[in-house]
Amino acid sequence: MRSFIGVLLLLAQLLAACHAQERRNYVVHLEPRDDVSVDAVESWHRSFLPDATPESLADGSGPAIIYSYSHVLTGFAARLSDDEAEAMRSRAGCLRLYPEEFLPLATTHSPGFLGLHLGKDGFWSRSGFGRGVVIGLLDTGILPSHPSFGDAGMPPPPRKWKGACEFKAIAGTGGCNNKVIGARAFGSASVNSTAPPVDDAGHGTHTASTAAGNFVENADVRGNAHGTASGMAPHAHLAIYKVCSRSRCSIMDIVAGLDAAVKDGVDVISFSIDASDGAQFNYDLVAIATYKAMEHGIFVSAAAGNAGPAVGSVGNGAPWMLTVAAGTTDRAIRTTVRLGNGQEFDGESLFQPRNNTAGRQLPLVFPGASGDPDARGCSSLPDDVKGKVVLCESRGISEHVEQGQTVNAYSGAGMILMNKPEEGFTTFADAHVLPASHVSNAAGSKIAAYIKSTPKPTASITFRGTVMGSTPAPAVAFFSSRGPSKASPGILKPDITGPGMNILAAWAPSEMHPEFVDDVSLAFFMESGTSMSTPHLSGIAAVIKSLHPGWSPAEIRSALMTSSDTADHAGVAIKDEQYRRASFYAMGAGYVNPSRAVDPGLVYDLAPNDYVPYLCGLGIGDEGVREITHRRIECGKIKAITEAELNYPSMVIKLLSQPITVRRTVKNVGKAGSVYRAVVDMPKEVSVTVRPPMLRFSKVNERQSFTVTVRWAGKQPAVAGAEGNLKWVSPEHVVRSPIVVPPAKVVA
Repeated sequence: MRSFIGVLLLLAQLLAACHAQERRNYVVHLEPRDDVSVDAVESWHRSFLPDATPESLADGSGPAIIYSYSHVLTGFAARLSDDEAEAMRSRAGCLRLYPEEFLPLATTHSPGFLGLHLGKDGFWSRSGFGRGVVIGLLDTGILPSHPSFGDAGMPPPPRKWKGACEFKAIAGTGGCNNKVIGARAFGSASVNSTAPPVDDAGHGTHTASTAAGNFVENADVRGNAHGTASGMAPHAHLAIYKVCSRSRCSIMDIVAGLDAAVKDGVDVISFSIDASDGAQFNYDLVAIATYKAMEHGIFVSAAAGNAGPAVGSVGNGAPWMLTVAAGTTDRAIRTTVRLGNGQEFDGESLFQPRNNTAGRQLPLVFPGASGDPDARGCSSLPDDVKGKVVLCESRGISEHVEQGQTVNAYSGAGMILMNKPEEGFTTFADAHVLPASHVSNAAGSKIAAYIKSTPKPTASITFRGTVMGSTPAPAVAFFSSRGPSKASPGILKPDITGPGMNILAAWAPSEMHPEFVDDVSLAFFMESGTSMSTPHLSGIAAVIKSLHPGWSPAEIRSALMTSSDTADHAGVAIKDEQYRRASFYAMGAGYVNPSRAVDPGLVYDLAPNDYVPYLCGLGIGDEGVREITHRRIECGKIKAITEAELNYPSMVIKLLSQPITVRRTVKNVGKAGSVYRAVVDMPKEVSVTVRPPMLRFSKVNERQSFTVTVRWAGKQPAVAGAEGNLKWVSPEHVVRSPIVVPPAKVVA
């Protein structure tokens, strides 16, 4: 017995010793130093590592630098033991250590829906389709041989371009050209240190072609959504930074990709990765790195996230980024469910079988009627579903196809997929493996009630293919993350909405969609998410940059926001997933309108230094501001401002009992001699006064300031909260800024 206990103790000691030697990846954030040259950065970084033992040098298990960052972060990524990490934290010059974390991805008709049309009179053609602008895309890589990345009609890379191409190692798979001018893979996103940035998920190919894919005729998915596919900026250049493998994106690889993008000379960064939804900006490496990108004049378009409709779920909420929500278009891949009692309900499915069973009424069952949650979501099914149409409740976006596979495995004849209540009317055109129809919660509830009302319920599913003019359109998708931002609730986030539902774009077969992994003919595919809306805005920003190369990132963001739409194509207020009027916390300023964004009339600008008083006002302290700006800042010597006072194109006024006045400055980017008058549209409970009520600009690029005073018109309502707009109106332009008075619980 004693010997047995001794063995156990020895094993415990060995395990403890092994654990002590375990090393993890960290991002190490250092205080900036002006006396370290670019060539000496890596040597300086290595000076922070503890000395390696002879044993660790021999087997490679010692502390090691993975990346040295030089453009978006003062610091490096390294493998360290717990003891080494603790010692590093106490070193002079070390600000913070961030353990490695993995962030998730935020995963053709849209150009036409947005008013982008070919033809000599269209602004798209006049803009040169984004010619000369470089979009840096951080994602899962691309399939370089895809026709969307051909370079017909493309100019050579701009002279400023300094990037590298890692595709040349693979013969016969395409490579860099005048469209894809750079491509790199980073760390865990690469199978090995020499693997090129080939897409292993389909996601990066999809987002890259949405932003800047070249024109490809006769694009479709299984015969649906046929037309000419292109990105928003079809003649912009692409620089690919593979920082994700399938759905995993390491934060240290993301920072390395951002660092390389800034060094290489991109103009726009497209970031379809779901970042923190609540961390203070000085704890958020994406916010820190993109601040430096903004300082270099780079426009950053980032996904709001797919955690909606939960309040306060928005991510990527720093005010130097454009935070993009997802909305629908007016195209549906239509299915129609007809019940035995004659009721009909429209739905969607990408699977549109040609041997249509229209008119064939089949037995209809709802296993979840018993109250079993597994049966309700079709996780498990009774044996008697064979030959029947099965009603299943959605288990979430990523499981729709799997639910159909389960029904198919039980020999079900078809599936009606109904939304949960919170998913409302948002329906997906998924690539199901059997006849299926995805219907709204309202439709699904009526179908369930019909099943309960009759002893022999029946249904048929008819497949109608691509239908244009679906209404209401656009609407906000249920999954699109909502404001307010937890890190800075006084800045309206998201900023804007773009097309993010059932978006057709280029595709690379992958294990993420195993049902299609061997289908080499599948060149295009439909995906949904703020991952899809983000590259739409990245491409539109590139078009604006091409037309206005001197505009700052803030001016481009302002142009996009102040020109956006709050009315749908029928002229009524844009709706959310419940078909209620969408709030600004759901859609941002509105749905993007590219044709107006290139000529906004007035813009709200922000220089990098303008964010410093705002950061001091957040209460994160001198050190927190220094971590973001990479400069020594003494907030006590700076006049801090509130979030509402930042010169942002939208206004969040935390109104209590006293009136609040904020100041804004606009720049005339329209014609000399332009005159604008202020028009306020607010609920009667809120009074808004603008001084002066008229702005006269004698020349182009002239700046003028005004104040906005907001107060309760009478007694403060018991339930606070109001939304409206300030519009500066001229004969040629309407420059609209949302005004939000948050509910009392948000103000508190």
